[in-house]
Amino acid sequence: MVDQATVNSSANRGASVPANAPLTAGVFGNLAELGSDIANLAELQVKLTAVDLQTSLRRAVVPATMLATGLVVLLAALPIALIGASELLADVLVLAHRGWAYVIVAGIALVLTIVLALISLPRLRRSFDNLVNSKEELERNVAWIKTVLAYSGRLPSQRRR
Repeated sequence: MVDQATVNSSANRGASVPANAPLTAGVFGNLAELGSDIANLAELQVKLTAVDLQTSLRRAVVPATMLATGLVVLLAALPIALIGASELLADVLVLAHRGWAYVIVAGIALVLTIVLALISLPRLRRSFDNLVNSKEELERNVAWIKTVLAYSGRLPSQRRR
């Protein structure tokens, strides 16, 4: 025990590294710079996402309007049109039960609704393809931050591969 050095000798007690020492100034400076870079990237990412959303919304107006118009017209005209078509079908086919005419016309209306949805929905979905730009840029920014954090302050021989 006599030959072991003491960790806290009276000469070192209370001593600390000054805040303006080159090592601490470099660490704090690098951290501040990294924080600033991350804040700038976040700001640019938000701006890019906003631009992409505006473009996507502009592209979505026509298909969404088509879909909404189709739905409103269908809802407004459907009861009257279906009853009228069913009555005509019952008279033309000389059906004993008018109920069959109602079922046939309802099936035709269902098929028409499905066709309208199949035409409109893919167009509406494609209108949001611009968000791919924001996603790709976010992935690049995150990869850059990971690289900076992994390699900062390390000698080339200490870096992960």
